Parts: sequence; structure tokens; C-alpha cells
Amino acid sequence: MPQRAVVTGASSGIGAATVELLRDRGWDVLAVARRADRLKELAERTGADTFVADITDDAAVAELRDHLAATGPVHTLINNAGGAIGVDSVEAGSIESWRSMFEVNVLGTKRVVSALLPLLRQSVADRDSTGGADIVTVTSTAARTPYEGGAGYNAAKAAESMLVQVLRLELAGEPIRVVEIAPGMVHTEEFSLGRFGGDQSKADAVYADVDHPLVAADIARLIVDSVELPWHVDLDLITVRPVAQAAQHKLIRGKLQVKQG
Repeated sequence: MPQRAVVTGASSGIGAATVELLRDRGWDVLAVARRADRLKELAERTGADTFVADITDDAAVAELRDHLAATGPVHTLINNAGGAIGVDSVEAGSIESWRSMFEVNVLGTKRVVSALLPLLRQSVADRDSTGGADIVTVTSTAARTPYEGGAGYNAAKAAESMLVQVLRLELAGEPIRVVEIAPGMVHTEEFSLGRFGGDQSKADAVYADVDHPLVAADIARLIVDSVELPWHVDLDLITVRPVAQAAQHKLIRGKLQVKQG
């Protein structure tokens, strides 16, 4: 029987790339996102099943849980839904923007984990052979390194990372891997555009003249590789950046070159 994964935030970027790669590798996938039109395109392209749900809505996540329970086992949960809003200071930042970031990055992840963990446990119990289940959560290097203009996102991703770390402790003794993937700069079609309120020029400037920023497919490969390792191997935390980004505050623009002499 193929493994079955649930991917949130699947309508674009890292989520969509993860669905594509899982399908290429023979997984059954339920792609979850708010935008039905994007999910329809993804389903047509990959053959994935889809479910329209907003993970900030209790009723929607309950419906997702019930749908999964009625349609088969769940072996892997990939918490990818999230995002950043704005680049304001702590003083000037919008409370509503902060609330939105916490709602999707932190409470959304908690809501989905709480709803689907019983299904993951059941999939392990129903196996005829040794194996386990997986919970993979995409956080960010912003969870660990503060930067000006990032306070709300820093805070939300740090909270999400703590959720993951505590969950790993709580599940100790169960055959359930808890993996955190923390990307640095990833050039996707929507992340910076959403952060800058749809201003394409500001979004493009983030990646301007960066020699090979990461792309969604790079993170998707890490996600899929992490859950295809032997079941007893748990990659607790994967921090990944482009070579051009030595640290959150150290980004090189221009062609990467060997220093002479």
C-alpha cells in the first residue's frame, strides 16, 4: 500500500513542490489549501487528491480530519502553511498583522497536529510490519535569528519552532518522527509578494542579484528525503540556506567567486 501524506499550504511554493515530488515518488497525497482554483490545477498536474480548508478555522480542520478518517490511513503530516506580513518595527507593527502571522504559523500548526495526530497513531497501529509515522514542519531561520523588520515573523516562527520541539518531547517513546526544516532565503512566487502587500518591485528586490537563492524544489527535496529515510532515523532540525546567505544578516549579492591570493 502506498504511503499517504497530507501537505498543508499546498497551493503554491514549497507546498506545491512537495506535493509534486511526493507524487513522483509514488506517494498518495492529500493537498490542503484555501484556494480551490490552485488546488484544481495541482490535482490536474500531479494526480494528487485535494481538500479546500483554511487551517485557521476550527470547523474546516475538523472537516479535514473527518475526511481523512473516512478515506484511508495518514502516514505523514507536512505542516507547510505559513507566511510573513510586513517589515515594520515592534513599535509600529500592526497588531492585526501579528495576529494573522501567529494564527497561521502557530495556531494553525497546533490545530492541524491536534486534529491529525490520532490518525497518525492509528496508521502505525494498523501496520503489519515495523514502521512509524511522521510530522514535518517547515519553520524558518527567522525562528532563531532576529533581524530588523522581522519582529512579528521572528516571533511567530520562534513560537512554531518551540511547538515542534515540545511535541518531540511529548511523543518520545512513540514511533512518530518529528522533523523541523528551517529554510533561509527561498525564492518562491508568493512569499515576499505577500510580505510586501503585493508590491512586486519590493518583492523582486529581495532576491535581486543573489547568485542561486534556494527555490521551492530544494526544500521539497529535503522534506521528502527526510520522510523516506529508514523509519528510525529522525532529522530533528535541518537548517538550510543558499550558499550566498552565510547568515540571516550576511547575504552576498553578485556572482560567487573564489578569492584570489
